[in-house]
Amino acid sequence: MNLAKVAKKISCPTYDRSKVKAGIVHVGIGGFHRAHEAFYTDQLLHDTNVTDWGICGVALLDFDTKIYNTLKEQDGLYTLVIKELDGTLTKRVIGSIVECMYAPENPVQVIEKMASPEIKIITLTITEGGYNYNEATEAFDYENPQIQYDLEHPDAPKTIFGYLTQALKRRKENGLAITIQSCDNIKGNGDLTKRMLMSYVEKTEPELIAWIDANVSFPNSMVDRITPATSPVDISNLNASSGIDDAWPVVCEPFHQWVIEDDFKAGRPAWETVGAQFVEDVDPYEKMKLTLLNAGHTVLGVLGALRGCSTIDEAVYNPEISTFLRLYMDQEVTPTLSDLDGVDLDKYKETLLHRFGNVYMKDQIDRICSESSAKFPIFVLPTVNAQLARQGSVDFAALVVAAWAIYSLGKDENHDDLLIKDVMAKTLAKQARLAKEDPAKFLELESIFGKLKTSETFVNAFSKAYNAISENGIVHSLKAWNKSALKHS
Repeated sequence: MNLAKVAKKISCPTYDRSKVKAGIVHVGIGGFHRAHEAFYTDQLLHDTNVTDWGICGVALLDFDTKIYNTLKEQDGLYTLVIKELDGTLTKRVIGSIVECMYAPENPVQVIEKMASPEIKIITLTITEGGYNYNEATEAFDYENPQIQYDLEHPDAPKTIFGYLTQALKRRKENGLAITIQSCDNIKGNGDLTKRMLMSYVEKTEPELIAWIDANVSFPNSMVDRITPATSPVDISNLNASSGIDDAWPVVCEPFHQWVIEDDFKAGRPAWETVGAQFVEDVDPYEKMKLTLLNAGHTVLGVLGALRGCSTIDEAVYNPEISTFLRLYMDQEVTPTLSDLDGVDLDKYKETLLHRFGNVYMKDQIDRICSESSAKFPIFVLPTVNAQLARQGSVDFAALVVAAWAIYSLGKDENHDDLLIKDVMAKTLAKQARLAKEDPAKFLELESIFGKLKTSETFVNAFSKAYNAISENGIVHSLKAWNKSALKHS
């Protein structure tokens, strides 16, 4: 990418990238990281004279070859295209990723980079499923074949836990504290990162445990910016409008939010100067976001998929789906939220519907529904369990879970094939087939639902919803649920 040429058309880095050194290693250089942390860091480099907080982006998986090659060829540069609510496009070139590494090609190089003195923070976007957490046992999954491989081949790992352990081992030898910061959509993401890493370390390098406790911090954070998958149309439109030949730009909404627990062992960037918020306790903010925004996305995705929608905005503009979502947020999620001083929940929920309805985003239903087996336990089921504990309604959540069971059969209501991207797709399909005879069979997936199958209240609500959708279709069922809820509100 020729910056001097591109800068005549759109915003580009005004700082000298050759002087910026990586102080952060980031694992998982997909769209969200590049629309969020890299965006904040780029703005910081723009606004200040700091040169020690660039990002070294690491592609961890074999699957990440394409993004690594793209960024490598573009010297870490890419275009961020912000799709405004009025349809205009705000474009800027992001320059904060100053190094790129491909872990499968040279794992030792990545470990040494993570262990190097100039690196103060390791950040992660490895998706909900990357933390190797078993919902049923509430523990680290040692049976994962990749984990077993790492335990046997510590110097050539495949998982994030193998890499971090080897890097921390080297840092201990050199007396170098560090912060490991999750940027994934998981409640208590820092706490979970530490717990899962410590479980792995206990098996392979137990002498590290005391040192990690004293010298490594794991701040929790809440991240938010809707970032759809980049389409070929996005790439061609960018080229046609700006003459920029970018093989993998990132598209996103204008809204962005980052709330971070201020617990850093070796210094941190002043991200608060560019809009991030540092707080003592992230929990209320992340709970609000996960159970309203992320769960809202899941609701729209699953219901929209069954209806035959292809994008999230299509689902939002279906009146029965949007009414159902608002009632779910009002009647089942909101009662579980507290300690949100300064937050206008009604305004937040209204803003979410506007964000979901951005017709220029074209966020694909397939993307939102991907890896639902990792998303439901994090986004939807905490609300179910909280409502059961307070003897509140679970009827709306039960319908969403029932819709997911029917979705897992692989066909929408038009009998068209659904593209299901999920590591548990075969298992989900098997249980979904069993559920046709006995709906409660779907709830027997303990790694997802835990002990929920033992709740008579939820099983009854789920079975009622499953039978209603099977017999009457999704829209008719939504109408019935909405009418009943409005009648009793």
